[in-house]
Amino acid sequence: MQLSIDGREDMISKSQISFIKSLHQKKFRKEHRLFIVEGYKSIQEFINSKYEIDSIYHLTDVMPKLGKLSQNIKLHEISPDELSKISTLNSPQQLLATIKLPEPEEINIQTIKGHFALALDGIQDPGNLGTIIRTADWFGIEHIFCSEDTVEAFNPKVVQASMGSLARIQLVYTDLKKLLSSKATPVYGALLEGESIYKTNFGEEGILLLGNEGKGISANLMPEIDFPVTIPRFGSAESLNVAISTSIICSEIRRNY
Repeated sequence: MQLSIDGREDMISKSQISFIKSLHQKKFRKEHRLFIVEGYKSIQEFINSKYEIDSIYHLTDVMPKLGKLSQNIKLHEISPDELSKISTLNSPQQLLATIKLPEPEEINIQTIKGHFALALDGIQDPGNLGTIIRTADWFGIEHIFCSEDTVEAFNPKVVQASMGSLARIQLVYTDLKKLLSSKATPVYGALLEGESIYKTNFGEEGILLLGNEGKGISANLMPEIDFPVTIPRFGSAESLNVAISTSIICSEIRRNY
């Protein structure tokens, strides 16, 4: 073992540090079937979910706050210096967990009958996706369907922005064209031109389709939209962030329940 800056013995080896740092990259997350979650609140959410925790790396006196843990979880007490080496954050948060990636779930469009779901077409910004996941959780929307070119949900920036909500959302990457063409439920498309969301009767079920930050909804998906809807503009702003748009429309959907 080596000594850390404060003279303590390091609790994890250089190879362990290198391994955890590799999980910052998508290809190694896929290879090792693990992703990173940081911070007490987010880790607690995953502990209380169906996800399987692999390891928790923590500073002294942090663990009692997490309560009773499965004996299968490997625990490592580490120094602040070690945490800074493995963290994806500029200001690390006391503990970091590695969590097993879930097995891909089969898509059954019938599971959303009587409910609302989101469909995301080419969302690229990790912060946007994380915020959309958190928004869906807030409004009780449990399913999100993503196009294959949408940013990976287990990207550390997405996980961080979701603030633990990822633990409760069923998120599937799929061919949106095939999914939406099934016509199993109404499709509402968020567009610059469409019926005002304040005049739209959303009913009790449907899929809200949202497009790429710069390009909007793909041309090949436009024919699958049953109801084009828009957030009317009252001021002079050129556009709305896709995550903010999601929040506004979801609020209006729930207001109609």
